[in-house]
Amino acid sequence: MQIITLSTDIGHHDYLVGAVKGQLLSQNADYNVADITHYLSQSNFPQSAYVCSNAFKFYPDQTIHIILLNLFENASQQILITNHHNQFIVCPDNGILTMIVGDKPAEIVSINIQNKNTLLEITEVITMAVKQLSNGMKLSEVGNKVENIVEKFPLRPTFGNDWIDGQILFIDRFENVIINITKKEFEEKRDGRKFKIVFKRNEVIDVISNNYASMNEGEKLAFFNSAGYLEIAINKGNIAGLFGLQGFNEKMHEKAAAVQNKWFYQTVRVFFE
Repeated sequence: MQIITLSTDIGHHDYLVGAVKGQLLSQNADYNVADITHYLSQSNFPQSAYVCSNAFKFYPDQTIHIILLNLFENASQQILITNHHNQFIVCPDNGILTMIVGDKPAEIVSINIQNKNTLLEITEVITMAVKQLSNGMKLSEVGNKVENIVEKFPLRPTFGNDWIDGQILFIDRFENVIINITKKEFEEKRDGRKFKIVFKRNEVIDVISNNYASMNEGEKLAFFNSAGYLEIAINKGNIAGLFGLQGFNEKMHEKAAAVQNKWFYQTVRVFFE
């Protein structure tokens, strides 16, 4: 049974998600269609890439992942398809592919969506390609090889001898804050030293907890989440709202660069001593 996932920015307020699933099931009623999310951020590609990449890795080989994100921000004329870690990714040519994969895949093909004016016209073309992939066709048979694509890449922390600067990658529904520093990066740079996680100028956390139960209600804590990223939170609290923390995006970065000290508020710095 072919597994297909849907990750979109459509939401659940109208018929479109159901219609896309109907298009897929009309190709093959035995498809197993799974929802990742329908609330990808159009303005925060790092956040959308974080959600997709960390969900995709739990799916079996040959899963087909469809991403519908910012389809109409620009007049794109192609949908991209690649095979990454034995899974297929189908997405617009707007930079989300390289941001999820972390590099430009060796083999990418495109399918033409010229003269397709609506979402369902585009997804009709996508579902035909999905059918071909699920029937075992090679990428080269499904689309045309393409070299020139829009490339954007994940946010990376910056490193000094005694510090790491990380950006706010994601804020979850409880307003806990995920930083783009992995446990591996943290421990390699720490090298057994004491540390201070500093945000909002003078807020400090100097202990890594196992989980929320490690701290009393109302206390700040830091831990490494299921995806292996540094997360800061308040036990039964709202750290993003309380301290005015916001997720990083390109437009915000451009504005912040013109305002002295503004950038620091969206950064979490770890000092080692």
